[in-house]
Amino acid sequence: MHIARILRAMVMAAAVLATAQAARADRLALWHIVHDQCAVDFTTSGDPAPCRAVRFDGGKDRDYAVLKDLRGATQFLLIPTSRITGIEDPTVLAPEAGNFFADAWRAIGIIAETAHANLPRDDLSLAINAQTGRSQDQLHIHMDCVRADVRDALHRLAGRVGHSWAPLPQDLGGHPYRAIRVDGDSLDAVNPFRLLADESPATAAEMGLHTLVVVGMTFGEGAPGFILLDGRSDSPHGDLGNGESLQDHDCAVAQQ
Repeated sequence: MHIARILRAMVMAAAVLATAQAARADRLALWHIVHDQCAVDFTTSGDPAPCRAVRFDGGKDRDYAVLKDLRGATQFLLIPTSRITGIEDPTVLAPEAGNFFADAWRAIGIIAETAHANLPRDDLSLAINAQTGRSQDQLHIHMDCVRADVRDALHRLAGRVGHSWAPLPQDLGGHPYRAIRVDGDSLDAVNPFRLLADESPATAAEMGLHTLVVVGMTFGEGAPGFILLDGRSDSPHGDLGNGESLQDHDCAVAQQ
């Protein structure tokens, strides 16, 4: 009997492990959640669950859902409801494409709400990983607090960030980035995908090597704006283009 119980336990453990591995291997998990659950539930009942919100009034390639990520206390994801693989997908640069970064920033208040804290724009960030630095093949923008050390570094460097792309004089999170300043309270007039592509017109493969991070910033005299960061994947040297690593999914800045 004792041996039989051990064998049953081993079989159950193996089954659980296989299920977990299959889930990790499903690179379309986010797509299935948004397309098969959130969109369907919102259409039939007006309830976006398991997403926090769904927008269906923007049109194809503009609509999106906001989903709480399983990782972290305050991390949310903005995910298009149409099939868009990631930063390398030509759809993000199409004339009819939505400005998903602008949408994500408009929804950023959900972070402070979840953290039960008053978070200034300088504590908030958006990020999309490079093709080599992501686990899902459905475009998703990470919405969360910025790491305190990254925020503090950008405060020190803000005066040296201009309105054209230029390398930052120091690494962030151990990786080099280029930066550009964007003025204004929102991103409605600036699409970070286009800002990256227009600076040096790129193929889809080239776009896929980049990671983009948007950090809210208050410049001199209280002027609202953003610092956009562009990192490039360098797999042979261990840089997978994971701009999300500049975020803090425990939102320590909410405790400061």
